Amino acid sequence: MQVTHGNIRPDGKPVALTIGNFDGVHLGHRAMLQRLAEKARELKVACSVLTFEPHPREFFAPAAAPSRLSRLREKLELIAAAGIDRTHVLRFGASLAALPAERFIDEMLVRALGVRWLLVGRDFRFGAKRAGDFALLEAAAGKSGFGLEAMADVRVEGERVSSSRVRAALAEADLAAAEQLLGRPYMMSGRVAHGEKLGRTLGCPTANIILRRKPALAGIFAVEVELEETQARRQGVASVGRRPTVQKDAAPLLEVHLFDWQGDLYGRHLRVAFRNKLRDEQKYDSMDALRAAIAQDMKHARAWFKNNG
Repeated sequence: MQVTHGNIRPDGKPVALTIGNFDGVHLGHRAMLQRLAEKARELKVACSVLTFEPHPREFFAPAAAPSRLSRLREKLELIAAAGIDRTHVLRFGASLAALPAERFIDEMLVRALGVRWLLVGRDFRFGAKRAGDFALLEAAAGKSGFGLEAMADVRVEGERVSSSRVRAALAEADLAAAEQLLGRPYMMSGRVAHGEKLGRTLGCPTANIILRRKPALAGIFAVEVELEETQARRQGVASVGRRPTVQKDAAPLLEVHLFDWQGDLYGRHLRVAFRNKLRDEQKYDSMDALRAAIAQDMKHARAWFKNNG
């Protein structure tokens, strides 16, 4: 999949297009991407996604913005896996936020991207002050000659699948519900960075992944980990949180311990699938108490995998 950033450079080739944040790329998103790819094949044009970075709600109200379900890299990998030809990542800043809806259609969709066919949800809003809606797109489609389709909702157990529902399930540590909405186990990924190497002294050496934004879940989990370079899968235990016993007001961190692993993980990219929550993160009175809790976590995670392998 071709990925482009920044200003859109017209290439004169028409596209079938969809627009959205696609956070988490859940079942609803995947159905939309599948429909887009089908229509692109029918029209014999490229299928393209227009997405935004950062999320618009992070721009308008950073402190109140929802947690991210996926990093940009994860999102792009999932979109590529759906068979999309091209994704353009549009920087969401003050100029885009102020762009009138009519100009967004004319300048971005028609002139820059060459939209031949557009797929959006019927509740899609866009442009300055979210003034653009499906009715405005219908009028523009008739004027500019591109096709337009409203994507039907995808429902699970009678309710619409959405990123908000996935976040709510993860906040409640309902990993089964999140998996049902995503169509796969919830995952986080990132590159292993050097840490304080405290885990070694606690009998649990960890691979540390720095979290730039508020995570969608927290606690101690049994996890399955894929090493991207080899696609090897290993079982382990992971902590997502702020390590209150070790440091006050620390930034959120993903710490992963792989069972029976020997080797250097620094600089390697890991995909971490969350399979079962073991407990909430706690603050302990001593390092000995923390060491004992970690030993129990590893024991319980191994037992869970033994019973659910």
